Amino acid sequence: MSNSIHPTAIIQDNVEIGDGNEIGPYSVIYGPLTVGDGNWIGPHVTIGTPGQDTRNPRYDSSQSRIEIGNDNIIREYTAIQKPCYRDVTRIGNHVFIMQSVHVPHDAIIHDDVVITPMVVMGGIVNILQGATLAVGCSVHQYSVVGHYSIVAMGSALAKNVRPFVKYVPKKAIAVNDYAIKKYGFEDVRDQIVAYLMDDIKPTDSRLVMIVDEFEFLSAASGRTVY
Repeated sequence: MSNSIHPTAIIQDNVEIGDGNEIGPYSVIYGPLTVGDGNWIGPHVTIGTPGQDTRNPRYDSSQSRIEIGNDNIIREYTAIQKPCYRDVTRIGNHVFIMQSVHVPHDAIIHDDVVITPMVVMGGIVNILQGATLAVGCSVHQYSVVGHYSIVAMGSALAKNVRPFVKYVPKKAIAVNDYAIKKYGFEDVRDQIVAYLMDDIKPTDSRLVMIVDEFEFLSAASGRTVY
């Protein structure tokens, strides 16, 4: 299987690309970078420029890595930037990044995440599996957005969001029933509700892994939780 790379795309040295990828017109891609299989990278996408860090705006990013997994869609005018503090900026698998998204330095975007148009994230964020960032929201640096949660359009997210939460500014925390149904958690919905509303830790093994990962990363972030 071969890749389809538009002749106007610019790909610098130290870029490893798997099979079945499509790279659109006028995209610019700098290494060190690894790209897996089956990705669609649209026109005018920029991958691999240095992170925008006010403490060190001209840092040497020549050895700073980005890793992109498999079967992702990265739409036009998106920018994905190199790490400043972690070893890597990483995009997982089956991630859908829509038009004009800013993926910052040191971001870790886990599998099955959806990031809709014009979302802006600060550096060193973790967006966990199955989360959705709705149109035009902004995410504060160091924040952790929990598994299968959704952040409402236009939100200015200043704290961490727990798994399965539907976050809407100035409204009570609600349960993201859409994700519960989509990803097959209907049989343990009562445990999810008990965790979110009464802080009762779930017993289902799938939920225990999710909650443990979120709470570990949330504690490490130093940010509080909605």
